[in-house]
Amino acid sequence: MITVQRVRVRWTAESRGAPQANARRGLCRPAPLPLPMPPGAVVVHDVLADERAGYLPRDEVTGGDDARDLDLLLSPKGAALAVDRLPGHYVAYPQQSGPARLFTLLPGQIGRYRANFRFTHTTCPCNPSWYYEDWLVHIANGPVASDAFTSREPDHDVDHRVHLYGGKRRPAAA
Repeated sequence: MITVQRVRVRWTAESRGAPQANARRGLCRPAPLPLPMPPGAVVVHDVLADERAGYLPRDEVTGGDDARDLDLLLSPKGAALAVDRLPGHYVAYPQQSGPARLFTLLPGQIGRYRANFRFTHTTCPCNPSWYYEDWLVHIANGPVASDAFTSREPDHDVDHRVHLYGGKRRPAAA
């Protein structure tokens, strides 16, 4: 069994300022997994805190055979699991040209992937209705407890967050 949790925080272009950023601070964090989990080789817990809903998190749990809906390719390599990020099917920035290996998980290991995106509802550059998302994705190779993503540090951590508004991203203060 592979367990994936994606936590997303979504906001509009009008809410990019400091007061709105303060309202979002701390929302993109792991959540306890709901139990019981549905059957499936891959179980996905998708959590969304959307500005339009007052950042009230809503979640959905699905079971299936893959995580392509999350733009992830999960490839078993014996007992290990290779995790690749696929190019998204949305008009998103930064753009990714092909698959990118995030990490390979041994049995019992957890990987964390962080990214942020600027999306548009239209392909016309003359009318971009931008919105933004901050993602926190945890992937476990094997069965996990409800607190698996909240109680321990991951074995692998990949951070692909970029400065979405232009300029260079400043490193976090120590």
